Amino acid sequence: MAAYSVSCTECGACCAAFRVSFHRSELASATAGGVPPQMAVVEIGNTMRMCGTDESSPRCVALQGVVGEAVSCGIYAQRPSPCREFGALAQIGIYERACNRARAMHGLPALPVDD
Repeated sequence: MAAYSVSCTECGACCAAFRVSFHRSELASATAGGVPPQMAVVEIGNTMRMCGTDESSPRCVALQGVVGEAVSCGIYAQRPSPCREFGALAQIGIYERACNRARAMHGLPALPVDD
């Protein structure tokens, strides 16, 4: 497999492709360093959702910049668990199929995926 130097924080495609749902205990009002409450809405019961991620053209409210060009997360240190877990192996060159689905939605080339 060829070596790639794509960081999971580089393109932002996943932040503009998927719904991000998490437990309300991850809000800053419940835990130090949690998700700012104004960036989330109640999905159902104790489940919250990042604002913007359930739109017909999803884009997380915390995403800053242009997908595929230059992006950052406005709450990277406080991001919810789905964001922490997504692409966790990218730092060692192992990419997820979901990453490539998100990249394809934004016209970005696929990354190598181990089968």
